[in-house]
Amino acid sequence: MDYTKYDYIVVGAGFFGSVIAERIASQLNKKVAVIERRNHVGGNCYSEVHQETGIEYHKYGTHIFHTSNEKVWEYITKFTEFNVYYHQVLTEYKGKVYQMPINLETINSFYNVNLKPFEVEAFLEKEKAKEHYETPANFEEQAINFVGRPLYEAFLKGYTQKQWEKDPKDIPAHILKRLPFRTNYNESYFFDKYQGIPLDGFTNIFNKMLDHSNIDVHLNTDFFEIKDTIPTTTKIIYSGPIDKLFNYKHGDLEWRTLEFEEEVINVNDYQGTSVMNYAETNVPYTRIHEPHHLHPEREHKIDKTLIIKEFSKKDERDDPYYPIGGKRNQEIFNKYMDEVNAQENIIVGGRLGDYKYYDMHHTIERALQIFETEIKKPL
Repeated sequence: MDYTKYDYIVVGAGFFGSVIAERIASQLNKKVAVIERRNHVGGNCYSEVHQETGIEYHKYGTHIFHTSNEKVWEYITKFTEFNVYYHQVLTEYKGKVYQMPINLETINSFYNVNLKPFEVEAFLEKEKAKEHYETPANFEEQAINFVGRPLYEAFLKGYTQKQWEKDPKDIPAHILKRLPFRTNYNESYFFDKYQGIPLDGFTNIFNKMLDHSNIDVHLNTDFFEIKDTIPTTTKIIYSGPIDKLFNYKHGDLEWRTLEFEEEVINVNDYQGTSVMNYAETNVPYTRIHEPHHLHPEREHKIDKTLIIKEFSKKDERDDPYYPIGGKRNQEIFNKYMDEVNAQENIIVGGRLGDYKYYDMHHTIERALQIFETEIKKPL
């Protein structure tokens, strides 16, 4: 492949890379090659139709688009319309289903009481007074300070242990930055102004973004196998793991990854909702997805449904999903950013490049910002 004909090389066809490629192609009229190691565009937001059931599902876990950022909403709606799906999460604990995040229904069901909204705070203050930590040293102590031990033990301890494969006492307190909590019966998981699922699926967004005469998409292509053929004067926008970019010379950043098990069940509706969490450690998976619930506007006519069990595990360089963070990882990341800043022709970003837990709207916002501040200028 002749990469000398391109003005920019974009590594990764997820939201970060696709947005930047689209902006460069349409606004600057420059030639862009999008390099993607997978056999599809869309990154972890990729959706496809399940052959046996005809249900469109998100291959890498349920993705709900939500934002209150008008600029991001204006941009994304150039490429899709959204349905009216509003996300609700339930969790199963000891054979009973509860609302998550914790709200008034969760509290009343769990404690078998009938509190009114104005009574919740005083009720929980009594629970939290039974055990309090002036300086929380870990996740467990921080969580107990927020909701008290009973709610922590039921809904946070086991789930967190499965998610991180660590005892919550060994997880830093900062991981629990803000615990969603409601004193009313509001069941919506997000409070953003805009929320929904793309009517035509997520993959169609990327197909439209990248459908430009100035963009060539190279699937099944490993950037690290072809990077030596790229001219040193060509600008590279990289959205892969930043530690891999520099061959892990300053050490490995820590990541979590996910595995999925698909199963077809011979019923029309298995769990009645798109996502069901499982809070106890005796259940090995963290949650079950049932994707046909994501498209209430579509008819599900056959007596089969697709469910997907999700398992969390530590990543060993293969397929990173979530940055773990913490002081040690931040120190390593800063060394890699010093390497990036020392080079003229490379920009790094996205969840893997910035080592930040971005939602989709954060990634789009970051890509638009980088285009405006670092790319939209004469070469």
